[in-house]
Amino acid sequence: MEERCSVNSPRRILSFSKNRRANVSFPDVDHRSSTELGVSGEHGPKLSEVYGFVGSITTVVFTAIFIIWAYVPDHWLHSIGIYYYPSRYWALAVPTYVMVAIVLAVTFYISANFMATPPPTSLNSMFDEFSREPQSGIPSTDDDEKPIEPMCDIGINQINEIMFTNLKR
Repeated sequence: MEERCSVNSPRRILSFSKNRRANVSFPDVDHRSSTELGVSGEHGPKLSEVYGFVGSITTVVFTAIFIIWAYVPDHWLHSIGIYYYPSRYWALAVPTYVMVAIVLAVTFYISANFMATPPPTSLNSMFDEFSREPQSGIPSTDDDEKPIEPMCDIGINQINEIMFTNLKR
């Protein structure tokens, strides 16, 4: 009897035989039988999808609980057997504290950026340790082709010439 050895991979099945050459076949995904469930390629939902689904359901449930706690009168909660819950003060205080904290964080971030930025009259806004002066006298090999010039900063005098030469005329 002929020995057959097959190698499975997610994309193809290789079968080797002593009497034949290698046979390569590509299984059709659409024609799977019911016994082939769980074959490579079907690994279930992605973890991020599961986390997103659980997160969205949790958000809806906690929002419903918060609205019920904040708006339903006390005697209704007592009638269904809920006696222990936080004070209604926190229904207004926690969202207010969160909003104020967000506004203060944004204000602090913007003010820290303003403090770290040099004033417009400072030369540090034009030159720093990464500034590159343009190089002159780049050798060219052919008359027709010029090499690409190295990267450099444009000087403030060149910028002023480009922007303000038309104003003088």
